[in-house]
Amino acid sequence: MSCQPQIKANALQRILDQGVIKVGTRYGQTTYFYGADGPQGFEYELAEGFAQYLGVKLEILPYYNLDELLPQLQSHHLNIVAAGLAVTPERAKHFRFGPAYQDISQKLVFKQGGIWPKSIEELNGVLSVVASSSHAEVLQQQKALYPELQWQETNEQDEEELLGLVLEEKLDYTIADSNILAVIRRRHPELSIGFTLGDELQVAWLLSKNIDDSLIAALIDYFGELQQNGLLVALEDKYFGHVRQFNYVDTRSFISAVDKKLPQYRPWFEQFSGDVDWRLLAAMSYQESHWNRRAKSPTGVRGLMMLTLDTAKELGIKSRLDPKQSIQGGAKYVQTLIERVPQRIPDPDRTWFALAAYNVGWGHVEDARILTEQQGGNPDLWVDVKQRLPLLRQKKYYKTTRYGYTRGNEAVTYVANIRRYYDTLVWLEDQRLAAEQKDTAQNDL
Repeated sequence: MSCQPQIKANALQRILDQGVIKVGTRYGQTTYFYGADGPQGFEYELAEGFAQYLGVKLEILPYYNLDELLPQLQSHHLNIVAAGLAVTPERAKHFRFGPAYQDISQKLVFKQGGIWPKSIEELNGVLSVVASSSHAEVLQQQKALYPELQWQETNEQDEEELLGLVLEEKLDYTIADSNILAVIRRRHPELSIGFTLGDELQVAWLLSKNIDDSLIAALIDYFGELQQNGLLVALEDKYFGHVRQFNYVDTRSFISAVDKKLPQYRPWFEQFSGDVDWRLLAAMSYQESHWNRRAKSPTGVRGLMMLTLDTAKELGIKSRLDPKQSIQGGAKYVQTLIERVPQRIPDPDRTWFALAAYNVGWGHVEDARILTEQQGGNPDLWVDVKQRLPLLRQKKYYKTTRYGYTRGNEAVTYVANIRRYYDTLVWLEDQRLAAEQKDTAQNDL
């Protein structure tokens, strides 16, 4: 009997045999966090999708800093690191990369009201970044050009915490990735961008340097499928698409209105919201009227929820200027629109379609969905349909539709604004509840 050489299973086959893929990530609003509905985050959803693609269980292992996370990959305790990390020359020395799925830039951040530094030469204060980050790497590169450049590196705070220190004026500057900063500035508009450091970077997952190609080949297939079916763009839009544009005055005004105006209407938003999150209903109302009970448009829509006269009559609303009735009517109307969206369309797209219909009518949304399908897009994905809604202003498109012309671009802006207000309101509410719990705990002591 001859001795046969033992064939070692490749990296992918070992994962399939074990039935589990171990993915490391970082805690953060755009990577991984545990929300009211369980695990959430852009990176988490991508990782969960990859596990389902392979037919294995996802074991997510979150870490607080990169100096703890990256060695776990090198020692093979992790199969992949999915943490929104940029592809850099230094990392390429130690790791392999999966396919790139996002582009970012690195921004020098300071607090509004301070002196605006427009270049490295104008920095005049303490600059701190996360240790082992791409930010530390780009600063090291800039050091060769600007020998006077000084900075600190820390493992005690993450990127979001450093931004918090800038807000508290305990730190003069930090560096943040453009996608993370876009999310944070919706809650903290005082964070200002000084300038961009280095070139635009790609974001990709990290793998061990000394594994075979099997796992990378699977990642290429997975991300290729996500690109082809539009789900990658949809997921990116879910977390980042609505925060790309930033308006300092509008954000400040909204946060102020939450404090001064919302409390008088909040009980009615909660009372009549039904299956809709009351905070989404409140965000809609702010977009409609800025919580002005006497608001009126040139087209005749009125009140907190800006109902038309016909819609109000249909809903049994006697006075559109009565805030309680207006909220009750608006809540009932948006619920009927949600019910009109085809059942196969899941949230959050289902909600975004209903919001667009609140603005321009369900008929025009259906026209845009039909046009999307005709042009090869997915009519069930908001990220695809929102590209076609603005086309309904052009005669060559709307003349072939059932409901004709509409200002579809305004519906796209309408939905994006509500999403921003809603995100900010959720965050403010979470902060309020955390403060109340802290006060209660202190009182119990």
